Amino acid sequence: MLGREYRALTLGIVSVVLMIAFEATAVGTAMPIAARDLDGLGLYAYAFSGFFTTSLLAMVVSGQWCDRGGPLPPLAAGIGGFAAGLVISGTAQSMGVFVLGRAVQGLGGGLVIVALYVVVGRAYPERLRPAVMAAFSASWVVPSIVGPLVSGTVTEQLGWRWVFLAIPVLVVLPLMVMLPALRRAAHTPEEGAPQRMDGRRIWLAVALAAGAVLLQYAGQDLRPLSVLPAVLGAALLVPAALRLLPAGTFRAVRGLPSVVLMRGIAAGTFLAAESFVPLMLVTQRGLSATMAGLSLAGGGLTWALGSYIQARPRLEEARGRMVRLGMVLSAVAIAAVPLALDHAVPPGIVAAAWCVGGLGMGLVISSLSVLLLKVSPPSDAGANSAALQVSDSLSNVLLVAAAGTVFTALGGGSIAPSATAVTAASAAHPAAFTAVFLPAAAIALVGAALAPRVHPRSS
Repeated sequence: MLGREYRALTLGIVSVVLMIAFEATAVGTAMPIAARDLDGLGLYAYAFSGFFTTSLLAMVVSGQWCDRGGPLPPLAAGIGGFAAGLVISGTAQSMGVFVLGRAVQGLGGGLVIVALYVVVGRAYPERLRPAVMAAFSASWVVPSIVGPLVSGTVTEQLGWRWVFLAIPVLVVLPLMVMLPALRRAAHTPEEGAPQRMDGRRIWLAVALAAGAVLLQYAGQDLRPLSVLPAVLGAALLVPAALRLLPAGTFRAVRGLPSVVLMRGIAAGTFLAAESFVPLMLVTQRGLSATMAGLSLAGGGLTWALGSYIQARPRLEEARGRMVRLGMVLSAVAIAAVPLALDHAVPPGIVAAAWCVGGLGMGLVISSLSVLLLKVSPPSDAGANSAALQVSDSLSNVLLVAAAGTVFTALGGGSIAPSATAVTAASAAHPAAFTAVFLPAAAIALVGAALAPRVHPRSS
């Protein structure tokens, strides 16, 4: 993939992933302090789920856009939108505007991630795709180590806003390196691709996103009247999801449907748990934002290691077993995090657990991406990649929203995170965190049981 034919393209798309990775690790570290300063801890979950909600719509649009006109236009538009959302959040004076910025980021991120998958499917032969996916995971290594340290230092010394406002500078490099190579490699539509956008699917994506918003609102506003937006949200979301994802996804039908379902289970459980790890360490164990963020850094290293392992040619026929093993490791890691709520347990257990979970996610996510491209004809690569990412984001939205609901109901919304040490007496809500992590671990175990179904029966 670094040969003369693919070098510029590989460096370009890896640069895009590097930008996304640095944003994810840096913003996650700064988020508890931003929520405190904007007096918006009750909306903490929205800062994460808002990103994934809008990305649902953008992913469907991007899939059709890629199939119709190639991945270049949605990729460029997505990078611009991603940067604009960071600027909005970084200049926000209220938590509502901050969440709006995250939503704009989600639009850009949804366009980008689907387009990247289409680029890999079109520009690289099948034998190189596992290595490209491993390179994507390796792109998280440096940000996972440097991101929390830089973000925490900037947050403590200059303020959390500079974390958001500085990241758009990273947009310039991917655009300069990748776009010329992409024009040569994969900018034209595939033969047999649709000639125009499917308006029905776009409206279904709108309904899906609207339903997710209503469910999140109902979950955060725990009054009896909240049942109305909850019912309306479910009425919009469920039919739209059934039509946007491959038939049989929610029945775990073998092959493509199970690949799409497993992506949602894997990403949703791990990332929903990860969203609350820094907040728990800051409020319950008195760690600084820097140290809380660094507790997740090892997960980036082992994620890359897991992705490297799955790229070995001799393991090509063992992808189902790798997915199962990865889900078990993820479940163990998530279940171990609440042990740190006991002050007799060193907080370093979280860092160790996240290394285990990262290894599992590296095995799972990269394997599922390779399997998706393997079963997708070129003309359907955009639509199927969009379905994979929709499953990912929908699971994140629903699980983060559910976690936020339980967290708020058990008193978590009253926690006041601080950049300095806090005592157990001033942040005595360990049950709120336990109720986030243990259900996520249980769902990950369900995923482990379903993992063998990612292979079609004939294989």
